[in-house]
Amino acid sequence: MQVPRDGEDFANQTWYHGPLSRQKAEALLQQDGDFLVRASPSRGGHPVISCRWQGSALHFEVLRVALRPRPGRPTSLFQLEDERFSSLPALVRSYVTGQRPLTQATGAVASRPVMREGPIRRSWSEDTLLDSQTQRERLRARKWSDSQPTGLEQAGRSREGRYEPGASAMPTLALSRMGSDPELLKTLTPLGFIAGSLRASDGQLLAKVPTKPPQTPSLVLPDASGQPPVDCQPICQVSSAQGTPPGHSCPRPEAPWWEAQEEEEERCFAKPEAEVSFCPPDTPSSLLGPQNRPLQPEVLCALRGLFLEHHAGSIARHLLLADCQAAGLLGVTKVQQDAMGVASGLELLTLPHGHRLRSELLERHEVLVLAGALAVLGCTGSLKERTAALRGLVDLALALRPGAAGDLPGLAAVMGALLMPQVSRLERTWRQLRRSHTEAALAFEQKLKPLMRALDEGTGPCDPGEVALPHIVPVVRLLEGEELPGPLDRSCEQLLRTLQGARHMAQDAPKFRQAAARRLRGFRPNPELQEALTTDFVRRLLWGSWDEGAPRAARLEKFQHILSVLSQRLEPDC
Repeated sequence: MQVPRDGEDFANQTWYHGPLSRQKAEALLQQDGDFLVRASPSRGGHPVISCRWQGSALHFEVLRVALRPRPGRPTSLFQLEDERFSSLPALVRSYVTGQRPLTQATGAVASRPVMREGPIRRSWSEDTLLDSQTQRERLRARKWSDSQPTGLEQAGRSREGRYEPGASAMPTLALSRMGSDPELLKTLTPLGFIAGSLRASDGQLLAKVPTKPPQTPSLVLPDASGQPPVDCQPICQVSSAQGTPPGHSCPRPEAPWWEAQEEEEERCFAKPEAEVSFCPPDTPSSLLGPQNRPLQPEVLCALRGLFLEHHAGSIARHLLLADCQAAGLLGVTKVQQDAMGVASGLELLTLPHGHRLRSELLERHEVLVLAGALAVLGCTGSLKERTAALRGLVDLALALRPGAAGDLPGLAAVMGALLMPQVSRLERTWRQLRRSHTEAALAFEQKLKPLMRALDEGTGPCDPGEVALPHIVPVVRLLEGEELPGPLDRSCEQLLRTLQGARHMAQDAPKFRQAAARRLRGFRPNPELQEALTTDFVRRLLWGSWDEGAPRAARLEKFQHILSVLSQRLEPDC
C-alpha cells in the first residue's frame, strides 16, 4: 500500500481525520493494521497515530521538535521514537511503506489507512505543523522583510491584491498615527497563526521598533516563556484562539502553576505547629474507583496503553513534574511556606520538623520501585513483550538522567526497579535485551549503573545546570535513622558526603527550582498520566483501597513476596 503524496500538507491526506476523540477513533479501527492520524483534543491538538493491533486500539503521540530557522532546512521535525522526519506525511510514508513497527515496545504495524469522509476544516493550531514551502508562502500574506509600519495595510492580502479567504472575517483595529502618517489597519491575527508563522530570522514588524510609535499601543504576542525555541527542543503547540474584538486587549494566557514566579522576600524562621505535607488532596480518580482491589487487570491494561502512547522523554517530564510537587520544589503556596518556615521542601527535609515530608518521599521512592518492577514481572506473555518492557525502563532512565530531564529521584526509582533481585535474575530476558536492543543494554551497563553508584555514594553530578531535582534518597534514609551500607571507614566518608550534599541542596534550592521550571516551560501534561505517577495512585493500585493504610513494613513485605512469585513463574530455577 502506498501512502499518497499530496504535498506536505497532512490535512489534505485522506488518513488525517482532524480533531477526533480517542473513543471515536477506536470505533473506526476494525482490523489489525488499520490506522488513522488525528488531532488529539486532550493533547492540545497534537497529532496522534491511532492503530489497531492484536485486537487492541493503540494511540501513539507524534513528537514535534522545533528547530532554529535556517535556510535550506525545515523548521520542525517529527518523530515517534528515534528517527526524525521533516514532515508528518514523510513519517507516515516511512512506517507504512516499510511495514516497520510504530514502536519497538508494541510491535504495532500500520498498513491500511482508514479514509475520512469529506473535507475537514483545519484549525489555526494545525497550520503551525505545516512545513512545506508552499504552505508557508500561503500563510505569509505579506513580505516579512517590510519593516515599515505602513506594511500593515497589506496584512491579509495576496500578491494580486485580493484578500485571502477568511481574511475579511477577522476584526481590524484602527491605530491613530502621529503627524501626517495615514491611519493604519491592524488585523488581529489568531495566536496559532502568529506562533506558526513568526520566526526569529524573519524581519517581522513586531520584533522591530517603528520609526514613529503609535499613540495606541500595539498588540504584544503573549509568550509564556519569553524565549525563542532552541534547537531540538520539544515544544507544545499554541492552542488556537479567536480574534480579539475591537476595543479589547489581547488576554495573556495563564501560566501553569509550576511556571508562576513568586516574589522573593525576607523570611523569619518560625517552627511550625504542624508538619507540612505536599501530597495533593484526595480527589476522585479517573482511573480507579472509590473502592478498588489491588492490581485490577482492567486498570493495568489501561495504564499499559497510556504509557505506550507517550515516548520516554514525555514520561520523564511527567515524572519530573510529579516528583517536584511531591518534594515541595514547585507549587509551594505562601501558606505552606509560612507554616514550614522555609521556602522549599528541599530545605524542609533537612530540618527536624521535616519528618513527615521525609516519610512521604521515602514511601514514594519505594512504591515507584515496586511499580517499575511490576511493569516487567507483570508481562506474563511472550519473552519479546517482557524484553520491550525492560527496554522501556532503560529508555526512561536515560531520559531522566542529568543533562536530560535531570530528575534524580525518578532515576533512582527506575534504576531501583531494574536492579531488584526479582528483575535482575531474569537471565533470558536480559540476554534477549542484549541481542535485540544492544545499544540500550550497553547504556544500562556502561552509563546508568556507574552513574547510579556514584549518586548513591555522593560523588555524582549535582549541579543545578544539569540537575533539576537532586538525589534526595540518601539524605532521607540517613535522617530517618537508616544505616549506610558498606565497611565502617567507607560509611563514614559517605556519611560526610551525604551531609555535605544535603547542605548544598538546601542552599541551592532556588537554583533547582529555576532549573525545574525551565525544563517544564511550555509543558502541558496528560491528566491521566500525571495522576498515574502520584504516590497515592500507585499505593492504591498496588495494595487496593483497603490495604493501603496498613503498616508500611507489612505492605512492602507482602508485595516483595508477590514479585518473587511472579519472577519464579517467568523463569523457574533450573
